[in-house]
Amino acid sequence: MTASPSAVGDHLRDWRQRRRMSQLDLALEAEISTRHLSFMETGRAHPSRDMVLRLAERLDVPLRERNTLLVAAGFAPVFPQRSLDDPALTEARKAVDLILKGHEPFPALVVDRGWNLVAANRMVGPLMSGADPDLLQAPINVLRLTLHPRGLAPQIANLDAWRAHILERLRREAAITADKGLADLLTELRAYPTSNPLRARAPSDEFSGIAIPFQFRRGDQVLSFLSTTTIFGTPVDVTLSELTLETFFPADAATAAALHALAAALPPA
Repeated sequence: MTASPSAVGDHLRDWRQRRRMSQLDLALEAEISTRHLSFMETGRAHPSRDMVLRLAERLDVPLRERNTLLVAAGFAPVFPQRSLDDPALTEARKAVDLILKGHEPFPALVVDRGWNLVAANRMVGPLMSGADPDLLQAPINVLRLTLHPRGLAPQIANLDAWRAHILERLRREAAITADKGLADLLTELRAYPTSNPLRARAPSDEFSGIAIPFQFRRGDQVLSFLSTTTIFGTPVDVTLSELTLETFFPADAATAAALHALAAALPPA
């Protein structure tokens, strides 16, 4: 494996600028001189493996891209990337399943970095049942399914507000990760219609400034949810570092009652 001395420097400079840090800022964080950092960015000095990892840590570079930095510097990747079904990740998979099951009777799901569905509890399926079957073919992209006019969009009572929330979150993720796939997905989602033909009620300002409720029409009822996001805190595997657990909680008593009734009617897992 070979690499041009300037290749890793180009990557480091790109990530530094992406994080809006000056050379002085990063040099202070990494406890090195600005001269040494400048030499590494221009290819006049070649960073060691430990230096690459130190700078990547200070720049909060995702694990997948840390491997890219290492390869660019002529070193082997150090962060493995395995399927969640890999025996080495058995305990992680158990933890994910435990959280999903424990969150019932409320919906919860796990997505990968590209927002593709990895796992879900049994409460998610009934909420996706009204979507076009083509959008439910694996891999299911959760954001595409949510905002597509043949997906769940017609059932979202506050579509404009929820769409704006999703697009802003995706924009931030694309900027942080420099993932072209996320940037392409953002472009696609922005092209979808913004108006909702089934406005069940005006968006509530009950949670204004704290959270945006997800208002979902099911039959003649509008279910109102608040969502939370959970990630693995200290992963050493690319797959685990890119998993996101999305959990939904009822925002009112009527939604909680409806979900309990729905859970009772579903077959056991």
